[in-house]
Parts: sequence; structure tokens; C-alpha cells
Amino acid sequence: MDSDLVNDFPDPASAPEDTDLIAISAFDLSGMPLEINPRITWPKLTNFGSNWKPETLLAAYRSGLFPMPYEIDGAESAIGWWSPQSRAIFYPDQIYISTSLKSAIKKFQVTVNQDFEAVMRGCGNPDRPSGWINEDVISAFTALHQIGVAHSIEVWDSQGSLVGGLYGLELGGVFAGESMFHIAKNASKVALVHLGKLLDDGLGRIIDTQWMTRHLESMGARAIERKDYCQNLPDLLAIPPVISKPPKRPESS
Repeated sequence: MDSDLVNDFPDPASAPEDTDLIAISAFDLSGMPLEINPRITWPKLTNFGSNWKPETLLAAYRSGLFPMPYEIDGAESAIGWWSPQSRAIFYPDQIYISTSLKSAIKKFQVTVNQDFEAVMRGCGNPDRPSGWINEDVISAFTALHQIGVAHSIEVWDSQGSLVGGLYGLELGGVFAGESMFHIAKNASKVALVHLGKLLDDGLGRIIDTQWMTRHLESMGARAIERKDYCQNLPDLLAIPPVISKPPKRPESS
């Protein structure tokens, strides 16, 4: 399989409203080509999206897609590229903080990018229902973290134990939230609130949380149609990032 393929990701905005799965890798993880019934129009097969390389992932997110391992015959042997027809997003200044959450925030210490892999592994705990974060995902996003694009929010208890957090990618004015976890009650909510404060600078940033859930809706998430999300994406990507700022150069004497 050629590693220098042209980006052939399909345009998510062109997909029918009844599908969230936009594309599947044209090759499985062993390099074997995959086939789709020719009578099936969507999802498409993508040669470019047949790996977990940083450049592949970044191109996908900039197109409105995100990856998840895709099962074939019960095994996670391919990559699925998704763009929900109804997407859940937060505006950083509109995250709902209940009275009980305000009290909970005081019980924790919150850090940024202090233990990215530990947060990923917390999110990928195999004991969690509907888990999808495998070693391929951890390796891929750790590589994105190493180049300064993927970030984690850690929540620590009074004993110094990691009890919650979240991780995702910051591309311009979009923070693409991938997953969150908690061991202590409210710890994942505390991470989300902290992320919102980091991003709340009045420039119109969003936190993309993929699919809507009751939990997210209760905290102020809003649903946006895929076509609107894709239409807004170029302007959002043009906003300078906040967390991914390059390190300052030392001042010359």
C-alpha cells in the first residue's frame, strides 16, 4: 500500500442524512484490501484513510471526520471515519455549571497535559461499556500529543490520584473532544468546565463532542446539523489555537 496517497476522503456534507459512517479504510490493518457491496453507495472506501498516521488524522478532522476502530467479522480490523448527521457541540461560555458542580470543583486540582497517556488509558478502560479506544488509538493520539496538537485535562483528588479527565485535539477554534472518564463523581464534568474556561475568549470557539447524549445535553451541549458543521469549519479552523500555542522564544538580552 502506497504511503504517499492523495487525500480521497469523501465530503461529509455530501453524505445522505441517514448515515453517520462516511468512509471505511480501503485496507485492513494487515494491509489486505477490503471490498464493499457495489450496490452500497455510502460509506465510501478510502485509501488515504487506511492508517493512523498524524497527517491522516489531521486531514480527517479538518474535513469534519473523526476515526474509530471498525469491526469486520467481530474483529477491530479496519478504520471507520465518522461525521454524525446531528453533531453535539458546546460553546465554551455556555457550559452549564450546577450548584452541586460548583461545590465539586473546589474538591479537585486540575492540570493540562500532565499525563496524557494516563487519561487516554482511563478513557479506554476495557471494563467500560461500549469501549473503542484500543492500542492503535492510544498510539495515534499520543503521537498527536507529542507534536502539540492533542491535549489532556487531568483531574486529581486531594491524595494526588488521577480520578478523571478528558482528551482531544485542538485545531484552530475547534477542540475535538474524543473521550472523558471519571473515577470520582463529577470529575469528568470538572474537566469539561476547565476546558471551557480555557477556550472562553470570545472568538467563537466550539468544543465538538461528536454524538449527543443526555449527559452532554444536561451540561448545555447543542445539536448542529452536519452540513452546518462542515460549512462553519473553515472559519473555525482559521481561529488561532489557545492550548496549542508554540512555546515562547527566550527574550534576547
